[in-house]
Amino acid sequence: MRRAWTTLRAGAATFAVVFAVVGCGLNVQSADLFALTRTGQGTTLTLLVNDGGTIRCDGAKAKPLNDALLIGARDLADNLAGDAGKNLALPAGPGTVFTYRIKLQQGTVTFSDRDTAHHPILAQTELFTAQVAQQACGLN
Repeated sequence: MRRAWTTLRAGAATFAVVFAVVGCGLNVQSADLFALTRTGQGTTLTLLVNDGGTIRCDGAKAKPLNDALLIGARDLADNLAGDAGKNLALPAGPGTVFTYRIKLQQGTVTFSDRDTAHHPILAQTELFTAQVAQQACGLN
């Protein structure tokens, strides 16, 4: 009889733990893909792109990203990972309008708008930044 009560208590305790975890929700959050800062003419733009499909523009509340922009952000993170691992830093040359700094898990990539002619992934990053600033952040 004592053994039956022990088994019953153990089962009830396990059920209570499982119920508490499921009932409360795990509130698991997705990882950030990257943080991007664009400086230059006008005001500084900061973007924090999350793999869960949200973006924070200039520290404001997170906003949803549409599917196309989220896929673009994921592609950028994948394509920039190698350069980030090397902490690629291209100095801004004469005629630079904007400078970009992208922080990923692997490291940081820094470049200017003058570097995009020779590096397609950097051109893609510049285009993504402009699209997100307009579409997701509501900026000009």
